[in-house]
Amino acid sequence: MYPQPKLPIPPPLRGADRGSFAEDTVRRRLPEIGRRVLAENELWPEALAAMESLIAEIPDGLIRPFTDTHAPTHQFWQTAVQPHRHQNWLEVPWFFAETYFFRRIVEAVDYFRTGYDPYHYRKQQELAYRQDQLHQLARQLAQSYRQGWQPDTFNSLLSSALWGNQADMSLWTADDPNKPDHASDEARRAHLLVNEGTAVANHLDSLHQVRVDFVCDNAGIELVGDLILADYLLTTGKADAVHLHLKLHPTFVSDATLNDVEETLAYLTTSQSSEIRAPAIRLEAERRDGRFQLHTHPFWTSPYPLWHMPDELRRLFAASHLVICKGDANYRRALGDAHWPYTTLFADIVSYFPAPIVFLRTCKSEVLAGLTAGQVEELAAIEPDWVTNGKWGVIQFVSEQATVNSKT
Repeated sequence: MYPQPKLPIPPPLRGADRGSFAEDTVRRRLPEIGRRVLAENELWPEALAAMESLIAEIPDGLIRPFTDTHAPTHQFWQTAVQPHRHQNWLEVPWFFAETYFFRRIVEAVDYFRTGYDPYHYRKQQELAYRQDQLHQLARQLAQSYRQGWQPDTFNSLLSSALWGNQADMSLWTADDPNKPDHASDEARRAHLLVNEGTAVANHLDSLHQVRVDFVCDNAGIELVGDLILADYLLTTGKADAVHLHLKLHPTFVSDATLNDVEETLAYLTTSQSSEIRAPAIRLEAERRDGRFQLHTHPFWTSPYPLWHMPDELRRLFAASHLVICKGDANYRRALGDAHWPYTTLFADIVSYFPAPIVFLRTCKSEVLAGLTAGQVEELAAIEPDWVTNGKWGVIQFVSEQATVNSKT
């Protein structure tokens, strides 16, 4: 039996929720993403036909089993699909619909044989477009080393790691003028709904020889921010080990895979700027020494909530002093992508997690907890799409003590 949230779990979001962002995603966004894959890739005939078939069946077609029997996740997904065999794309839980859609694209390009990433062009475009931000992050890191480990510096880098999550290639192109991007510290502070960064910094400051885990989200500039934060923790000596948890295959357009980390480190090491090269070179050395480790697991591309994590992941995280969980999809997984009231006590939901955990997330879906009633009323009045437009963020920390108290 999996440990679960302390509170009764509400029903999941579905595309059948009329007028919701979930409905818009299933009816419009998923087919649009499929058409972008066709436009940005020169697919071979079998992949082209599979993609066209996938697009055509949304939203009224029925969920079907997978046909790529050679895939390492084939049986895993056959089991996940079985309860939904007689449902269409709107009837299944939204999180299932999205993870299933991206797994179908993996099937279409036969990823586990070809290694073909249908979002590679978009990931490269994002990083190339963000050169100014890349140089800014590198300068920030270079300056931070002069004082060694400082809680305030960590808190600042944590904020950068949060707002890097505004980059989401499933929602916006790199040069989209409507893409949210808080360039100033003032704008970032003004759009933080919950800011428990100081508590996270103080938690680490009280510890020695720590291990920090990242559950990563997007490739591109967000991944660079994660790598820079990891380098800061290792180089200042605050962390003895940093572990990155990555997607097993391309998914959600921009989610980071093991290959994305390899390519990003290679990209940084070839920069003409020594400030940009330095953290990548250090991380490569830390990786050879075993202090910087990369992991993949099929669970991170599954349709299951975070409290269903398998025992091997639970054991990994139980050894961590801090888990930094990035992005909207990971946040949705942590909350079971369910209809929680926005004022639900956040720690009471995430009480199942086996280690201190901080969520860095910009809001791009209708799943949220931990706010006050006043915040919800004020935001709804001034910005009707506040919970999905990517302008607002949270740094929400659940300490080990909070988890223990929530369970008792």
